[in-house]
Amino acid sequence: MRYLTDLTARARSGARILVRADLNVPLRDGAVSDDTRIRATLPTITTLLGSGFRVVLCSHLGRPAGIDSALSLAPVARALSELLGQKACFCGGMPGDPATASLIEGLAPGELGLLENLRFHPGEKNNDAEFAQALVAQMDHFVNDAFGTCHRAHASVVGTAERRPAYAGLLVERELAALGELRDRPERPFWLVLGGSKVSDKIGVVANLRSRVDGFVVGGGMANTLLSARGIPVGGSRVEEDWIPAAREALEATGTRWELPSDAIVGADLAAEHGEPWAIGPDPGPDRMFLDIGPATVDRFRTALAPARTVFWNGPLGVFESPAFAGGTRAIAELLAGHPARVVLGGGDTAAAARLFGISDRVHHVCTGGGAALEFLEGRVLPGLLALEQSAARDTDGLLGRVPPHV
Repeated sequence: MRYLTDLTARARSGARILVRADLNVPLRDGAVSDDTRIRATLPTITTLLGSGFRVVLCSHLGRPAGIDSALSLAPVARALSELLGQKACFCGGMPGDPATASLIEGLAPGELGLLENLRFHPGEKNNDAEFAQALVAQMDHFVNDAFGTCHRAHASVVGTAERRPAYAGLLVERELAALGELRDRPERPFWLVLGGSKVSDKIGVVANLRSRVDGFVVGGGMANTLLSARGIPVGGSRVEEDWIPAAREALEATGTRWELPSDAIVGADLAAEHGEPWAIGPDPGPDRMFLDIGPATVDRFRTALAPARTVFWNGPLGVFESPAFAGGTRAIAELLAGHPARVVLGGGDTAAAARLFGISDRVHHVCTGGGAALEFLEGRVLPGLLALEQSAARDTDGLLGRVPPHV
């Protein structure tokens, strides 16, 4: 795999660089309401601009079914301009459009353009050859700085890397270094803190890392399925019934320590404004759901995690968006922020909780891609990373870059 230092060492000044970024940010009232993902890719953008390249960014935003003005990247262009202190020229059209081609052609060295939402075109998700070719038609090189989309075989992720010399951006490089260490060489004891709503999203990570993990701390909705697998009633809480056998198998695996909730804060539903404590064991009944871990569980989790040297946290431990059910997630966030272990966070909801509770800059690394991070830790081949490696292998100059940290 090749990296940004390889690109800056070999590319001519003024070359056009297509950068796949992850600018899938939340919007409110026509403006970016959280610029975390934009800031994450700024080091790559500023490095390329400072090297005298003409930079064209592309990204998706949301899940539009065709063109949707509410999901235009125009607000992102404005936010980028403010953060960079220079104009990000918004193309407002699809690759291949005369107006878009003209804007790209007119970029001077050190200037930046941003294409419209890639998912306005059906060829993006289909990895359409013609759309991929249109994306790179005016480009000399391709940089993937969108780790969060590397598990998708989309045109802007795979098709572009197949058609131009391709490199990993600084964000992707950081993600691979942090996650590669977790997957391949974690300092022990190594603990996983798992939450979120679904066991099915995490069971692959559990299976792949089980031999290298010293224990699992589990809360959130996925704990309901694990508790059910142990025959413990969970009242009206959501359970993935089809995954109970897999959950039971994971719990019964030899040499694996599991810490599940012993008490909870319950409420009538996800919209409940108030909760009440509940000791797990007796059936809370169908009119009550487990919506947060309780204080006794927090104490048990704190004791279990105390000796850890590496911790990966994926998934909130309750409905943290509601003040009534945020206590458990907040407590674990603050615990990990002050922990001497190497702490890595993954997943969009986990990152959102970290921002809400003010710990993002107090842990070692916050991953920008939840699904991609989980698939990477499961040991799956990510199409975007494979495309970068294959691009390096095809290079006629023989410049293969450094050994990728995930190999």
